[in-house]
Amino acid sequence: MSREPTKRFSDRVENYIRYRPTYPKELISEMKKQRLLSEDSVIADVGSGTGIFTKLLLKTGNIVYAVEPNDEMRGAAEKILGWYPNFISVNGQAEATTLQRRSVDLITVAQSFHWFNQEETKWEFKRILKPTGRLALVYNSRQIERSPFMIDYDRMLVKYCIEYEGIAKQYINLKMAKDFFGTTEVTRFVCNNYQIFNFDGLKGRLLSSSYTLKEHEDGYQLLMDKLEALFEKHQENDQVQFLYLTEMFYGKPVFPD
Repeated sequence: MSREPTKRFSDRVENYIRYRPTYPKELISEMKKQRLLSEDSVIADVGSGTGIFTKLLLKTGNIVYAVEPNDEMRGAAEKILGWYPNFISVNGQAEATTLQRRSVDLITVAQSFHWFNQEETKWEFKRILKPTGRLALVYNSRQIERSPFMIDYDRMLVKYCIEYEGIAKQYINLKMAKDFFGTTEVTRFVCNNYQIFNFDGLKGRLLSSSYTLKEHEDGYQLLMDKLEALFEKHQENDQVQFLYLTEMFYGKPVFPD
C-alpha cells in the first residue's frame, strides 16, 4: 500500500465516487449566514478529490478552483463537473496550489486536511487568501458509538485494518483547528449525515478507504468474510445505516508573517 498521500486513492476512485457520502446542504446555508460565502466569492476547494464537496459549492454559482494532486481523482472530477462553467480544475496540492497571490475569498478543505503538511500549507493558504479571506475545514466522521452496527464496524476496522487507527487519529477536532488557524476565534458547526447500504454498497464504502486491504493482500478475504457476517448480523430489510457527524470548523485564520 502506497504511503504517499497523493497516490493513496489512485485505485479507489470508482468506489470513492459511488460510495462516499456527500455533505449536508446545511453547510452551505451556514457559510452564507455567517458571510463566509457571498455571490461574488472566489473559492479554492483544496484536496478536492473527486469533487463531492466541490459540487455543492458549484451549485451556489461561485467560481470554484478545485485543487487536487491525484491524477485519477482530479480526472474523475473533471468528467463529473466539467460542464459547470464556474468549475476550474487545478493540478496542485495544499502546499503548492499554483493559484495566484491573494486570489481567493474562501478556502475549503473537505475530508483531506489530515493529509497536508500543515506548516507548509499555512504559508500557501496565507499567500492565496485575500486579507479578508476565510477558511473552512469540513469532515464527515463516523458516529462510532451511535448504533450496535457502527460499534461493531469500528471494531472490525481496528482488528483487521492495521493502518486505520493511525489515520483516524489525525482527523481534526476543535483544538487542532484552533492550532492551525492560529487563533481561538474558530467556530464549530455540526449536523448529522447518513447513508443506507445493501451489502454491495457497504463493501464499496469499505473499499473506498485508504487504510483498507486490497484484493491481492494477505487478510483481504478474511476482512470480506467479517464484513459479510457483520452485515448479516445487523441488516434490516437487507440494509444497514451508516451514521456520520458532519463538522465544519471555520473562521479567519491568523497565519504567521
